[in-house]
Amino acid sequence: MTHPIPVPNILARRSIRKFTDQPVTPEQIDTLLRAAMAAPSARNDKPWHFVYVTERAMLDRLVAVHQNAKMLHQATLCICVCGEPGASEYWEQDCSAATENILLAATGLGLGGVWLGVHPKPDREANVREALGIPESITPLNLIAIGHPAEAKEARTQYDAGRVHAGKW
Repeated sequence: MTHPIPVPNILARRSIRKFTDQPVTPEQIDTLLRAAMAAPSARNDKPWHFVYVTERAMLDRLVAVHQNAKMLHQATLCICVCGEPGASEYWEQDCSAATENILLAATGLGLGGVWLGVHPKPDREANVREALGIPESITPLNLIAIGHPAEAKEARTQYDAGRVHAGKW
């Protein structure tokens, strides 16, 4: 069924795993990080930290420490979204909201991206923490591979009316 409302950015966001070698500009990186920090945060604690990587050697090293990060061989940017558990009991939710903002902003900029889970896998957390020099008090939640898409995917929704409950269950 088609919908009469134009497709918003949120429906155009898809997981992109193939990238060109065109770099993401410093201005685009700044926009992505500003979008991340515009996310909602419980009690406005903002327990997030971000490590961004553009150097090819480090992008390739991250592939070596994360078994599902092969697309970083092509991506020209990786953002590691980290949380500070000591700053907020809601750090995972807050950092997940920041992650989605990055992904939506990337789509709006004509970039593509994909979320690569790190937390709660202790081995992934340790490997990413070591590779990026992240302090023990900070937990890497995910890596986001970002770049100029080398694949196109149709906008879509995965709407399932069976999961919607009006008024009560």
